[in-house]
Amino acid sequence: IKGEVNKALNNPVNSNSISEICRKAKSVCILVCDITRPVPNKLFLKQMILKFINAGISSDNILIIIATGLHRPASKTEIAEIIGSSWVLKNIKIENHFARDDSMHKYIGTTKQGNIIKLDKRFLDAEIKIVTGLVEPHFMAGYSGGRKVIAPGIAHADTITTFHSARYMENPNATSCNLINNPLHQDQLEIVNMIGQVYAINCVIDENRNLSFINYGEIISSHMKAVNFISSFAKVK
Repeated sequence: IKGEVNKALNNPVNSNSISEICRKAKSVCILVCDITRPVPNKLFLKQMILKFINAGISSDNILIIIATGLHRPASKTEIAEIIGSSWVLKNIKIENHFARDDSMHKYIGTTKQGNIIKLDKRFLDAEIKIVTGLVEPHFMAGYSGGRKVIAPGIAHADTITTFHSARYMENPNATSCNLINNPLHQDQLEIVNMIGQVYAINCVIDENRNLSFINYGEIISSHMKAVNFISSFAKVK
């Protein structure tokens, strides 16, 4: 698995190498899902972070945010379980996202469908932005992972409740395994464009939670590759 993770990190999808993107940057923010998603972070977090440190980023300038969405903050025990690496827990700053704390968010724009987008400013302020997540069918967004880790992951409560409103949920395209004209997915793509360059680690796991697929790269194209991989297993003809 270590070899596969290394291969993914060394062959980014539609993006420059890690050492390349670190040349002009000093800070990194990594989003990880909360305890409700079984992302195998322990398999890749340390390896990825070490690549950033080796490329000249100080470990003091690397922050991990638990993308809680509207869920409660992760407890200390849960954080240890989510991260799964004692080295990361010891060496890297890890903080929760608080969707209802106005002072921690920044307005970045309004989507065509009228959702006012406010996101965690710690993520927006970082020079290198990375999301990590699990790609599987999702009953509203079509597929989880990638762009979804940003919104709802680290969005303000107002933005999240708009996503979860009847205006989106009643749309027949907001359904499992569909990204075509899916209002949630469209908003999420718009949000990525508002932010600018974002990178992602996408994982697919099997029914025993073993890693079946991992890639790294530009958030939209790397997510689509993971979607193409999982869709052949997730759909019934």
